[in-house]
Formats: sequence, structure tokens, C-alpha cells
Amino acid sequence: MIKIGAYNELTIVKQVEFGLYLDGLEEGEILLPRRYVSDDMQLGDRVNVFLYFDSEDRLIATTQKAKAEAGQFASLKVIDTNQAGAFLDWGLPKDLLVPFNQQKIPMKKDYNYVVYVYQDDISERLLASSKLDRFLDWEEVNYKVGEKVDLLIADKTDLGFKAIINNKHWGVLFESEVFGEMGIGKKCVGYIKQIRDDGKIDLGLTKVGYAKVDALADRILQTLKLHQGYLQLSDKSSPDKIAKILKMSKGNFKKSIGQLYRKKLIDIEETGIRLTES
Repeated sequence: MIKIGAYNELTIVKQVEFGLYLDGLEEGEILLPRRYVSDDMQLGDRVNVFLYFDSEDRLIATTQKAKAEAGQFASLKVIDTNQAGAFLDWGLPKDLLVPFNQQKIPMKKDYNYVVYVYQDDISERLLASSKLDRFLDWEEVNYKVGEKVDLLIADKTDLGFKAIINNKHWGVLFESEVFGEMGIGKKCVGYIKQIRDDGKIDLGLTKVGYAKVDALADRILQTLKLHQGYLQLSDKSSPDKIAKILKMSKGNFKKSIGQLYRKKLIDIEETGIRLTES
């Protein structure tokens, strides 16, 4: 069964002047337009293509890279609006429509929004929605504390940021966990910090417990190597300066350099830290 709005590996069954026809199984033959055909494509070959509907609502194949597939969340830019809704750039010739009834707030041209890409059950058209809650899994989660996960930052709150975990669940990244640049649409790796009794998930950007200290200590070592083995940072440095250079809190910095000092990997000087000769 083929998947519309996603990548499929299909067989070339016919060559015509304006392109190649691929075996679309239950959908019949699907055109791969000539502009996407490479010289090495031959009858019988299997090619990896993205399937979507063109401006005339015909199912068509492309080798272009889509910025998101059906069933995925992504941050996409509005390139136009009209009476039908907002149109997003998702890397394909036909822009992706967000109908007005699928906009959490009215979308504006040249702004980026986190949306969910889906195929409408009735019209079968590929659409997007910024009403994210309806597409997330609200079933009981089975993450473990400390588990590494993929995050997409989707909203800003008074507490910090709301993030989509593994394209499935909501999580909260508190302001105190964020050091350095962070914004809506950013993709990053995070860790499960806590699962509350009500099922809500707290997130962190570094590992918890001793593993967290190890990860942060390694970050300090790598940063030292990039700065000729010396950083003008000490326990007297301001939290802002530490966060700017190392993307961590002052408390975590002090714990980590203590660990590195005990392992004789760094020397702690009055105005900074230095890699040992060993």
C-alpha cells in the first residue's frame, strides 16, 4: 500500500516524452515528471519518490525533498495568505494549505509556525494544522527517566517552552533548564527528567544525575580543547558568562569542574580552568 504525503519506493513501468510512469499499486500509474528524471533511471528500476497532489489535484511523484511528511510536526514558513487560508513552504512546487479552521491563531505571511501535516479523511487533500493538541497522543506514556528523546520546540509559556517529544507527546522544558539560544521551531535532543502523577512530562537538555554531570563535564573538556586548553571561567564568574560559553548553569559548572579536577583532567586556577598536560 502506498503512502500519500510520504516517500515510497516504486517501480518504473513506462517511459514517455514528459517523464516516467511508476507502478502506484492501488492508485494506478503515477507520473514522475521529466524534470525529476535522471539519466540513470531505467525501466524496471525502483526509485524513492515523494507522493503528493499537484495544483490540479493529480497524484504525482517527485524526487524533491519535502520539509515534512504526513504524520509529522514541523516548523514551516507562511509564504502567502488568501480567502482559503495560509500557504506554507514545504519544499515542493505546490504549497501546503492551512485552512482557517485549522489555524490556532490567524497566520501571517513571512512568519514560521509549528504545524502537523495530515491527509484529510474527506477531501483526501494534504493539509496542515497549527491546532496541535488533536494530533498528539494522550495515552499513558512509557518513557523512562533519563531516556534520550527528540524534541521540537512548539510553544512558549510563562514556565518555559512546550516541546513535542518523539513526534507523539507534549513535554515541558522549564526556563531553568534552558541555557543559550532556544526558540519555537528548534529541533534538539533532550532527556526525560520527570513523569508526573498526572502524566505530564518534564524535560531537560542534559542527562540527569551522575550521567548529567558526566555529559556536562565532557562539554567542558571539548570546549577547553577548542580554546587552546584554557577558559577564563571560575566559580567567581557570573552565571550569564558561564551560560553564554558553556550553555549550563553556574551550579552545574561548579559540580563538573570539581569532577574533572578530581580526575586530574583540569587545573583550577584563580581566574580560569586549564587542561592538564596529561
